[in-house]
Amino acid sequence: MFNIFRISADLSHLASIVILLETIRKTRQVDGISLKTQLLYVLVFCTRYLDLLTFRWTSLYNTLMKFFFIGTSIYVIKLMQECKIKNPVAYKDMMARDTFQIKYLLGPSAILAMVFNYKFTILELCWSFSVWLESVAILPQLFMLSRSGKAGTLTTHYIFALGLYRALYIPNWIWRYYTENRFEKLSIFTGLLQTALYSDFFYIYYKKVIKGGGFELPH
Repeated sequence: MFNIFRISADLSHLASIVILLETIRKTRQVDGISLKTQLLYVLVFCTRYLDLLTFRWTSLYNTLMKFFFIGTSIYVIKLMQECKIKNPVAYKDMMARDTFQIKYLLGPSAILAMVFNYKFTILELCWSFSVWLESVAILPQLFMLSRSGKAGTLTTHYIFALGLYRALYIPNWIWRYYTENRFEKLSIFTGLLQTALYSDFFYIYYKKVIKGGGFELPH
């Protein structure tokens, strides 16, 4: 069944990735981009889409999107490593500000996946781990942004599009509940958690970017 909310969310997700890739390719720098967040997204997609190995594919659209997200997330890391060689000073400066301890995200996500899951199998545990981890994967990026106090235009657009993708999944779940009688508690809770983490950023983005003026966090 056609679901405009899911399609819109997926397009927003695609837009965030295109913006991120364009940012790195255009500037040849990684200033303002958290390597740790990007590494977490690689882990999110690789653990979520393990079902690709079973060849039980839902649809061509679904399968292509999964390959796209895995491939582009790895490609982002590759581009960032190339920047390390081409612009080591900027890369070192980025790493000096990318200091969030991701062990505090990985450990709890693994524990929560063991407790809250739909089935105690490898695929389901990995899927549960991926949704918990995705809900907090943006924290290193937001933490880095708060430390610098400001960010480039493309970087803020990337974060906004990424947050919008998750926010759009809220009406998607409502739609699926009424049309398919599906109520996925785990996906809904982690999605709401992730959207909540973006709330301050959305507000500042609206005031500083949409209404005019440069993006700068209040000190």
